[in-house]
Amino acid sequence: MSSASGHALELKGVTKRYGSFTAVEGVDIAVGRGEFLTLLGPSGSGKTTLLMTIAGFVQPTEGQVLLDGADITALPPEKRNFGMVFQGYALFPHLTVAENVAFPLRVRHMPKAEQAAKVKAALDLVQLSRFADRKPSQLSGGQQQRVALARALVFDPALLLLDEPLSALDKKLRAELQEELKALHRRVGRTFVNVTHDQEEALSLSDRIAILNHGRLVQQGSPAQLYEAPRSRFVADFLGKSNFLQGKVGEAGPEGFSIQAGSTALAVAAAARPPAGSTVLLSLRPEKVALLMPGQVADNVVNGTVESWSYLGSGFALTVATRDLGALRVNLPSWNAPFAPAEGLPVRLGWSAAAAVPVEEDMPAAA
Repeated sequence: MSSASGHALELKGVTKRYGSFTAVEGVDIAVGRGEFLTLLGPSGSGKTTLLMTIAGFVQPTEGQVLLDGADITALPPEKRNFGMVFQGYALFPHLTVAENVAFPLRVRHMPKAEQAAKVKAALDLVQLSRFADRKPSQLSGGQQQRVALARALVFDPALLLLDEPLSALDKKLRAELQEELKALHRRVGRTFVNVTHDQEEALSLSDRIAILNHGRLVQQGSPAQLYEAPRSRFVADFLGKSNFLQGKVGEAGPEGFSIQAGSTALAVAAAARPPAGSTVLLSLRPEKVALLMPGQVADNVVNGTVESWSYLGSGFALTVATRDLGALRVNLPSWNAPFAPAEGLPVRLGWSAAAAVPVEEDMPAAA
């Protein structure tokens, strides 16, 4: 199967209204050639509307869709040459695997010899050549999804659009398919635009993530940028789990500032210096909090009591009650854990001044 270079996609001020309801508002996104972009957000955030706008099934009320700089906003879906993979696979049950994959080539009236070569290459790409003569009902869910991928790629699409393609699979199979999809993206070198509400899927698959909420783009960036430096409470809370610490800004120093939460003083390493006396909100990831042994020190130390805990295989998830900061989540690796968690156990929590990052209480309107 031939590999084409990826194409660049750009959305400029895309808005979609249905009467008085605004599904998507003023979205600007630029997707680079060969990039894997994920549109991430809760149900009703506008991500599927945005994907359908890219595909051409939904016409925006305002704004433009550009492919390699050319305006394709008014171009019908069949003229865009985009491949699409749906959540429910959408395979024809009466056709064989090979016939399903060949379908886009048949409707394009490609010569049969060329069809056969392209189908073989596409099935080789997803490692399903030996199942070419089977019907979809004879395949597992993961195999059916790979057939859908082969069918979407067989005609050399300009973009591959994925609408929650792994959500119908169980957790273990979904993790396996995530690895396969990421490897497939590297092999074919095309531009992928994926929609999901699964944060782990977005983090593991994407070069870049665009987070949507209530139809607005709230932040975009690499998975590491979004996870380590969320701009808002919504982003910090939606992408992973977070503790939120609130306090009054105290003294500023060369490397950051301090905040006061009740009688607890906390050190924060940050480039920005909020005004003294102002209220600041911090996001602190549970895995960045350590349970300190006697004699251990940290930039920030807080006493607490284990309120509840769960064993998760690779680690323990603890809820620790503190006097001034409320209940804090703590993730503790289970391998060589310094002690066994128990309800009512007194503990000392510690974290670096750089571990907690300031976030906005209200969602930013745009990235």
